[in-house]
Amino acid sequence: MAKVVADISVSLDGFVTGPDVGPGMGLGRGGEGLHTWALQPDAVDRAVLEETVAATGVVVMGRRLFDIVDAPDGWNDKMGYGAGLAAEPPVLVVTRTPPDKVRLADRVTFVVDGIASAVAKGIAVADDRDVVVMGGGETVRRAIEAGLVDELRLHLAPVLLGDGVPLFAGAAPRALRQIHVRASGHATHLTYRVD
Repeated sequence: MAKVVADISVSLDGFVTGPDVGPGMGLGRGGEGLHTWALQPDAVDRAVLEETVAATGVVVMGRRLFDIVDAPDGWNDKMGYGAGLAAEPPVLVVTRTPPDKVRLADRVTFVVDGIASAVAKGIAVADDRDVVVMGGGETVRRAIEAGLVDELRLHLAPVLLGDGVPLFAGAAPRALRQIHVRASGHATHLTYRVD
């Protein structure tokens, strides 16, 4: 059966982007350091990235993240899911209002009835591979709070952003069980069981 994995990069001070996020600046001001591990990987980072991409059957994301990856300077043939691996798994976008025009229409389906529906649809098509909830922060937080996530994978980047989109602001208290840690020169890759 498919496993649901929330997978996201986060700064030491708990942000998944810097401030002033938008098209052309998807990680916000100063946020590039969050993804150094994926864009300039060392051997450990590359292994983490390759393992994750190989295990992914479907990606779930929120509308704000989709607007950034679908922008002209977003995902393309050389850069996409899995950074430079540019994998093209099916993408389910959680939104109340699908956009009129979509650049990545060949791989995207819009889900208008919430995160639980998107995850259920992902499980149905993932072919026993992982359903990866990749963000943004609010989408990951909602999936965890709805009890939809089996594992949380954080890529803890050694940057302090001071502001931006927080990962866990307003989250309900919860204990997680750490099941794996891998350190590289660019990040500490942490995996938690969400009970």
